[in-house]
Parts: sequence; structure tokens; C-alpha cells
Amino acid sequence: MTTPRVSPGGFGDLGPINWMVVRAMSLATGTDNAHIFATLGRSKGLFRGWLHFSSRMMPFGELSRRETEMIIIRVAHLRGCDYELDHHRRLGAKAGISADAFDRIIEGPDAEWGDRERSLLLAVGEIVADRDVSDQTWDALRRHLTERQAIAFTLLVGQYDSLATTIGVLRVQRDTF
Repeated sequence: MTTPRVSPGGFGDLGPINWMVVRAMSLATGTDNAHIFATLGRSKGLFRGWLHFSSRMMPFGELSRRETEMIIIRVAHLRGCDYELDHHRRLGAKAGISADAFDRIIEGPDAEWGDRERSLLLAVGEIVADRDVSDQTWDALRRHLTERQAIAFTLLVGQYDSLATTIGVLRVQRDTF
């Protein structure tokens, strides 16, 4: 296990507002101290701005909770982000993703999905790998998503790709449940 580059903060590092937010988020995620929140909370107001943006992706996004979790799990897998996988395995289960479906998400878009789910997972892979989506994949997405949902989808993938980068660069340690 590598040492965190920025350690999770306590009350004095986070300040009273961020400390209360971190406590609430830790309880909501089923851990004593959600390291990602306790780490990012050190950035004070930036943390609260990020939380607002992030919450508009999940859980208050444009796509269903199940689809949102599928997308996040696929990003986490492609980015090798065990921290995200740990949390979203649990959150995904609450959103209706069975252990079998979780394994199929990891397997990818050709793992016996319907056209909608296959299109979502295919587009996730292209965005993570190429930072773009082919016209063919975009057309497949748009068969299933409104313009607003397509924008939200792209932001969601980017948000969790960015979060995986942040977790990796800061060496955020996995939580215990």
C-alpha cells in the first residue's frame, strides 16, 4: 500500500462545515471515514463546489440510478480505480445491479446487453480510451438518450474519469466497510 500524498483531514483540517459533510457522507457510504471526502475536504470551498457538481451527476442525474451506476462501474474498471469500484459495487447493488450484472459490466459492452446498455458501455469505453466517441457510437447513444441526457452522460463519464485520476494522483487509500 502506498502512502497518501494528501492525508484525510480531521476537524481542524476540514473546518466545521466540511467536517460535518464528511461525517454525513461517511455514514451514508457505510464507512467510518470516507477517505475521498476527508481528503478533498481539505480544499475548503472547492470541496463544496465539487460536491454540488458531483451530486448533479449522481445521485441527482439525468439517467436512471441503475444506468448511472453501470457507467460509474465501467469507468472505475477501465481506470483501474479500486476505490470507486469498492463504493459503487455497494451503491450499484442498491440501484438494482446484481453480482452477475456487475461482472458483465466489467466484461464490457458485448456481455449480453440490450442495445441501450451496450451503447452506454461502448461509449464509456471510447471516452475513457480515446477522449471521444465515434459517430456510430454517438448515433447509437442518441437512439436512447435525449440531447440533455447525452450531455449529462458525457459529463458523468468525465466526472468519474477525473475522480479516478484524483484518487490515483493523491494516493487516496481504500475505505474499510
